[in-house]
Amino acid sequence: MTATLPDVSRDEASLKSFLHGLPGVDQVGAEARAAMLSTRSIKTTSKQWAIDTAISMIDLTTLEGADTHGKVRNLCAKARRPDPSDPSTPQVAAVCVYGDLVSVARDALGDSGIRIAAVATAFPSGRASLNVKLADTKEAVAAGADEIDMVIDRGAFLSGRYLQVFEEIVAIKQAAGPAHLKVILETGELATYDNVRRAAWLAMLAGADFIKTSTGKISPAATLPVLLVMLEAVRDFRDGTGRQVGVKPAGGIRTSKDAIRHLVMVNETVGDDWLSADWFRFGASTLLNDLLLQRQKLATGHYSGPDYITLD
Repeated sequence: MTATLPDVSRDEASLKSFLHGLPGVDQVGAEARAAMLSTRSIKTTSKQWAIDTAISMIDLTTLEGADTHGKVRNLCAKARRPDPSDPSTPQVAAVCVYGDLVSVARDALGDSGIRIAAVATAFPSGRASLNVKLADTKEAVAAGADEIDMVIDRGAFLSGRYLQVFEEIVAIKQAAGPAHLKVILETGELATYDNVRRAAWLAMLAGADFIKTSTGKISPAATLPVLLVMLEAVRDFRDGTGRQVGVKPAGGIRTSKDAIRHLVMVNETVGDDWLSADWFRFGASTLLNDLLLQRQKLATGHYSGPDYITLD
């Protein structure tokens, strides 16, 4: 699809007209294609590549009220050396924490090259004034965040107040300065695939560097049909604008099989251009453990004991 994009001087009516003019999602077709792709098997040599690629794409995450400095430092150590017994294991892409723990992660990660992602804008609800959200973002960037994961105002979006959502994303993007902006759609609350497509386009039009499925706090979180809709959106957006936007599924992705299904979906829908940590991430806390176990199984032919990996 090549889109005729709305003018930069948007108003509510023109933005709504554009978003509701996007092609509708064939629910049956999307779910059938996602189910079909999830059954694809890959060869052992490809599996090794897929596991290492998935590790390199992880935003290793802790977003709990009980998070401590020690927990974040331990997470950062695991991000740097996921398998201390095997230095060939890739580092993860980023560590994702609450904004007040960014400085702890910055000290722990040093010059490792691992990025620091901070959730902001009254995560996970998004229920705060714009001034609070802007302050939240600026403080995280000042503390050393490389990336900001913001949440959209789902109430405004579902009420059809698209311009409000658009302008808020624009403002957060400006407040984030040099940091990359990931916009969380919270697809589990959007109810329909058409809404997922509209929210994805709205975020990209407003300047998102990534679109992200979920906070991980709402069920359902990342699903393969939703990922398909979002991948088609970034593909069509690049066709229409020339600008590439990344995708981050988050929530409920726990096993190597899950990760490989997602990589197959990426390859079959948007191709190699998105198969790197610059354009695709997994938001996960426990996925890394299973990837490490499967990686060790491929290397030795057997699974290690339960003490082989650290439990987060």
